[in-house]
Amino acid sequence: MRTDDLTDFVAGLPKVELHVHHVGSATPETVARLAERHAGNTPVPADPKRLAEYFTFTDFAHFIDVYLTVVDLIRDAEDVAMLTYDIGAGLAAQSVRYAELTLTPYSSIARGIPAEAFCEAVEDARARVARDHGTELRWCFDIPGEAGVPSADVTLETALKQRPDGLVSFGLGGPEQGVPREQFAPHFAAARAAGLRSVPHAGESTGPATIWDALHHLGAERIGHGIAAARDERLMAHLREHDIPLEVCPTSNACTRSVPSLAEHPLPALVAAGVPVTINSDDPPMFSTTLNQEYLVAAGLLGLDRAGVADLARQGVRYSFLDEPRKAQIVAEIDAYLDAATR
Repeated sequence: MRTDDLTDFVAGLPKVELHVHHVGSATPETVARLAERHAGNTPVPADPKRLAEYFTFTDFAHFIDVYLTVVDLIRDAEDVAMLTYDIGAGLAAQSVRYAELTLTPYSSIARGIPAEAFCEAVEDARARVARDHGTELRWCFDIPGEAGVPSADVTLETALKQRPDGLVSFGLGGPEQGVPREQFAPHFAAARAAGLRSVPHAGESTGPATIWDALHHLGAERIGHGIAAARDERLMAHLREHDIPLEVCPTSNACTRSVPSLAEHPLPALVAAGVPVTINSDDPPMFSTTLNQEYLVAAGLLGLDRAGVADLARQGVRYSFLDEPRKAQIVAEIDAYLDAATR
């Protein structure tokens, strides 16, 4: 089936999103509004039409630099709540039933937003999204690796002391090059001991060794990106045998030059090797994509029909941190949707 024939099907397909960043999900309209509010004190353009050019990245390091300028636009709890609610509404419009949103509280706390106010803002937005749109949001608190161990200390302290109701996991983002995974082992051990799940980024812009480090030192239960696993047969076998999924974000990988092009993305090789994968959007407005579009990209790379795309959606549910009854409920929605679409 041609990918364009799947567009309407994907749009209505019940889905979950497991790898999407908080600030990275700010729409051009939201970013422009914030840039205008902070005009004169930011390089981010206040014209939504100019943001596409601003969000054109030369490499992964350039992406991080640009990303941090957008992070700097979130300067008070009101900004946090507005951004979070808008993200939830946008996910609901794509038939997303549940999303694990990656938050980096350190970035806001370092800019003067108290940890308690930050957590209250995202929890307020989470409740309003559920009330208004029926989409469930949960949080992954993410260490910004480029800020080192001090940022990990703050992230862990915020997670354990504030412990917002939506918090389910603990992560590690930012650049991989020059940021050893093992330095954060004590933080992940403490987070896991407190019942949080381990979901670090690894093997996006670096090689398989970063993924091995995330597994050995951080107890990773899912790997953010992890596409470099395709270069290591033993690693792919390990992921398959231990049922550890990758959170794959195809367009993101091409835009940050982590892969040369979408056509050369290793998703087909990973799937062929039996590695569990989920499909996600990462920082969708920055990459001019959506979760729906990522499903279409994956369908094209893997040659999927409607049933195959529905399998991808079920896979996302399976590897989410939802409880089993809620997983079963969403899978039943997917099954009913597919059945109705193929009659």
